[in-house]
Parts: sequence; C-alpha cells; structure tokens
Amino acid sequence: MKFTVIGHLCLDVIHHPDGTETKSYGGIYFAVAALANIASKDDVIYPVFGAGEGEFEAVKQIFSRYSNVDTEGVFQIAGETNHVHLFYGDKGTRTECSKHIAPPIPFPRIEPYLSVHGILLNMISGSDITLDTLDQIRLSVRSKNTPIHLDVHSLTLGVNSDATRFRRAVSEWRRWCFMIHSVQMNEEEAAGLTIEKYDEESFAKQMLPLMVNALCITRGARGATVFQQEHKHLIRKDIPGIATGSTDPTGCGDVFGSAFFYQYCRTKNFDSAAEFANQVAAANSTFAGSGSIDELSRFKASNGNGK
Repeated sequence: MKFTVIGHLCLDVIHHPDGTETKSYGGIYFAVAALANIASKDDVIYPVFGAGEGEFEAVKQIFSRYSNVDTEGVFQIAGETNHVHLFYGDKGTRTECSKHIAPPIPFPRIEPYLSVHGILLNMISGSDITLDTLDQIRLSVRSKNTPIHLDVHSLTLGVNSDATRFRRAVSEWRRWCFMIHSVQMNEEEAAGLTIEKYDEESFAKQMLPLMVNALCITRGARGATVFQQEHKHLIRKDIPGIATGSTDPTGCGDVFGSAFFYQYCRTKNFDSAAEFANQVAAANSTFAGSGSIDELSRFKASNGNGK
C-alpha cells in the first residue's frame, strides 16, 4: 500500500519535571517514523512537509534509513524549522511554546502524492494546511474513495504574543471534518473544538453525520474511545488503557494516529485499529522524545495481523 503523510515538522525541546531536557525531531517526524517502523517493507510512505534551511539535508538523511519512505515530497523552506518547547509538570500538566511556525503546505506540493491508498493529515501546528487546501485534497480523491485520517491536534490552539499556545474553539470545525473518513483528537481537543462545548456523545452525534465514519478520542494512559454510527444509532467502543508509568507522552498521539490508520487500511475495522494503536502508543510513551522510535519496529506488519 501507499500512504501520504502531511503535517509540519518540529524541533522539540522537552522540559521534564526533574529539570532535564530532551531535544529531538518531533511533529510529523513521529507520524512518519512510526508508520515506517510499523508498515511492511513493501509499503511506500510519502511524507510532505517543509524543513528549514539548517535541517533540510539532515532530515532527508534521517528518513533515508527507512527503505519504505520516499522523501521526494520533503522540501526546503526559508528560515528555521518550527521550534516547540514542551514543559511538563509533576502532575502531567503541559505548557507548549511554538516559535518559527512554518507557512501552510501549499496544494501543489501535495498534489503529486494523492494517488495512494490512504492520506494521513496531522495538524501539528494548526496551520499545516489551509481549509481551502483540504477542500482541494478532498475533491482530488473523492472519486477514488481514498480514506483520509485527520488528527485535529493543534487546530484547536491559538498562539499568544509570547509564543505560548492556548485552547480556542474552531468555528469552521464542521467544514474541516466534512467527508473525512476518520477523525482523531484527544479529550482536551474534543472539549475545546466547538463553540457549543458538547459532551462527547453529543459531539459524536454532530460529527458522524458529516460523512465521518469514525471519531476516535484518545485518553492517554486511560486508552481511547471509538464512536461509529450504525443504522443511525451511535455505537461506542472504549479501549482500555495500558499503564506504563511514563511522564513523557510527547508524540504518542501522532504515533497512535499512524498505527490506527495503517491498521484500519489493512483490516477495515476501526475497533481493532484502535486496540492496535493503543499498544503502539503505549510503547512510545516509554521513550524520551523520538530518539528510540525505531523500537516500534517490533510491531511491524507481516502477513499476519500486523502486530
């Protein structure tokens, strides 16, 4: 199978509760690297993102170690790659500070990579693509019924003058989610996405009629919930969490999305996809930053069930 992965690259500086720091590539890097490790050697992954002048060659070199990643869609942008500082507190609190956010990825950069079996769109910065570009993507693949997985991620975050992020509702959330095969967000994003502040089941009832086949709400160590609609009835599936004792969840949502979408494309079953993704994301939570992400290769797909 062939997959296109769209979103912004980040350079993450993770500030741990004990005062230590971890620096590594993040953002769409987590999604692509996780997918490369999970996917079979016969699959092809096309990442589409821009890298700053100082990181462009290094990033392409890093991805070159994966035989199933084609980096022709990676392009150079003027200036620096987005720097993200993540401050974690003792009780799991997190403050995010984003600097040098890249401009939106233009549709002409994406268009050559739309003849694929699936498109993973992760709104890493919240401005990774414009709504008009998403409309162009949808129109381009609609006749092929190509599944699109949208991780809402930072779409619900604004940026203060000091580069810290804050939660805010998205007035056009219905247009963002319309005709998207599966939509992913965590609990905070689900609570903050709409002006109406729906509870989760009411939110799912608003979401699924938008031609969305599945809404997945992730809950960190407490697992995830998948909402689907069957004969106009809301079906809820709760996936139990996996305790790891980790205090660094950086990238786990990105890894969850890659594993979820890949397993869905293999099985056409959202529930089993969420169960698989939960295992992979739990494993990722035991790593500091993205430095050990290649350990996810133990989940590599085979002729079996992909676990």
